[in-house]
Amino acid sequence: MPLSVVLADDQPKVRFALRVLLENRSDVNIVGEVDDALELAGLLAKTSANVIILDWLLPGLPALGSIGSLRELSPNAVIIALSGRPELGQEALLNGADAFVSKIDPPDRLQEIMDQIVTTRFSSEMPQESVS
Repeated sequence: MPLSVVLADDQPKVRFALRVLLENRSDVNIVGEVDDALELAGLLAKTSANVIILDWLLPGLPALGSIGSLRELSPNAVIIALSGRPELGQEALLNGADAFVSKIDPPDRLQEIMDQIVTTRFSSEMPQESVS
């Protein structure tokens, strides 16, 4: 069963690029896209997400309570913080993000993190394919 991924970024071009990058993976199913924290909270209340790819400066996120509120809505989800400002990576990790990717990193960086998530966090939950 593929990972259920939510994309949360206020820039449509970033969401589009993420979607194009991740749609090619057979182990990923994008279950929603949002452009602010209020929409994200609503989506997480209705959807079981394994992975949340989150713009660290998403509008409304501080009012939502940041990572803590997201964890209440999706306690088992892996949260990958994104920012065009690489210096915010440490802040995101210290505040509860599981991983950080700079928007200026090559696309392979996000792919590597997704591979790690699949192999370390969810491989036991995913059905094993039998080889005949």
